[in-house]
Amino acid sequence: MIVRNDDVKLEDLGKGVSRKILAQVSNIMMVEVNFTKGSIGEIHSHVHEQISYILKGSFELNIDGKKEMVKTGDTYYIKPNALHGVLALEDATILDVFTPRREDFLK
Repeated sequence: MIVRNDDVKLEDLGKGVSRKILAQVSNIMMVEVNFTKGSIGEIHSHVHEQISYILKGSFELNIDGKKEMVKTGDTYYIKPNALHGVLALEDATILDVFTPRREDFLK
C-alpha cells in the first residue's frame, strides 16, 4: 500500500490543531497531527498503545501528571489508558502510531 500525501484529507480539529490519517489497516494507524504555537492536545486517555515521534517543533508533554519537554527527533510511548496531552511551545508536528487503529478517528 502506498498513500500519497496529496490524497490525504487534512482535518481541522479547531483551536490550532489539525490531523491527517496517513495510513490505517485493521490493527495499526499512522496519523500526522499539526499544532500552532500555544495550541493544546487536551489531556485524554484511550485503550490503544501509542508511539509518537516529533517531526517538527517542541512540546510540553504530560503523561499521567508527569511533565517533560520533547522536541524534534524525540519519541515517546503512551501505554493503554494513560492520561496524556501536549502543549505546543512553537508550531509543531507529531507523527502518532496507534495499535489497534483509532476507530473513533474514522467517524
